[in-house]
Amino acid sequence: MKRFHFIGSRVVKTGVAVFITAWICSLLNIPAVFAVITAIVTIEPTVSDSIRKGIIRFPASAIGSAYSVFFIFLFGNSPLTYALAATFTIVTCFKLKLHAGLLVATLTAVAMVEVIHSNYFISFLIRLGTTTLGLLVSTGVNMFVLPPDYTKNITVNMESIRKQTGDMIAKVFQCMVDVDKSPITINPADQVYKKIQLTETLIRFQKDESKFHPLADSERNYFKIIEKQLICLRLIHYHTDNVLHTPKNFRMWGENERRIILHAVDELVEGFSHAKQFESQKHQQCLKQLSEMFWEENGLSKNKHDYDATTFPPELIIIYELISIYQLADRYFERNQKLNN
Repeated sequence: MKRFHFIGSRVVKTGVAVFITAWICSLLNIPAVFAVITAIVTIEPTVSDSIRKGIIRFPASAIGSAYSVFFIFLFGNSPLTYALAATFTIVTCFKLKLHAGLLVATLTAVAMVEVIHSNYFISFLIRLGTTTLGLLVSTGVNMFVLPPDYTKNITVNMESIRKQTGDMIAKVFQCMVDVDKSPITINPADQVYKKIQLTETLIRFQKDESKFHPLADSERNYFKIIEKQLICLRLIHYHTDNVLHTPKNFRMWGENERRIILHAVDELVEGFSHAKQFESQKHQQCLKQLSEMFWEENGLSKNKHDYDATTFPPELIIIYELISIYQLADRYFERNQKLNN
């Protein structure tokens, strides 16, 4: 039975940051709530993001605190004070493009209304101090406690994308070539595309993290290869999507041609499903057969009664896209061998 894991590293780091922040505030005998709020929202996927957004959140919090003090001075603790402090904070942060600090600034502005009764300027300085404390503690925790490492997630995603790509190719080409296959109702390329986008985001996070936790040479080479493989998979997704949007015409191929294409697709799918069983010789043989078909179709298409000189016939497009996918797959598996060596 699979264990249910609900505590990730960011949850743990948030708890640690809140504890340390509240503990320091108790030692200094200052209100902890504003520092804790800042500490919670400052834990980001990478240390780089924590620092970059922290630089934005500090002036944003100062703006929220200033508006809160100003409207408390004018209207006291009233509903109008809450509304004006929140509204002016949001508008000002938006105008100054402090979007990353908008939430914490607004929370600070409305939370201060309840606790400030006198010594407005001193209260304002204390709020700035607690905000700074929350930012520093949270950034430090993000850097030194369970540093972000997305290597495992990236590896798992790449494995998943590879297998999903094989399934996508099988569904799309079998639907286009096999007469007995029913039309695809859900685009399988969409699922692969989302996974590719997620993996690209994780790679960007890992690159940002390497500024503070440098990668070893082997890890750096690993990510370079993974990036190139991901480019190949993205282009394969592009070509497969083109096939899916090509007009379907079952009269365009004979039985022998369909058999060659489906065999080539099966070999390709087998390689993506079981990368270690990929055979370069079979791959090149299928590619050669497809290339011969392509040039044959290219020559014969002009002699067809329904040939239109302004458009490519569907059979030519599909074979071209399959050849392109084969060439990209060749590059993908070539880099895959480098990873395994």
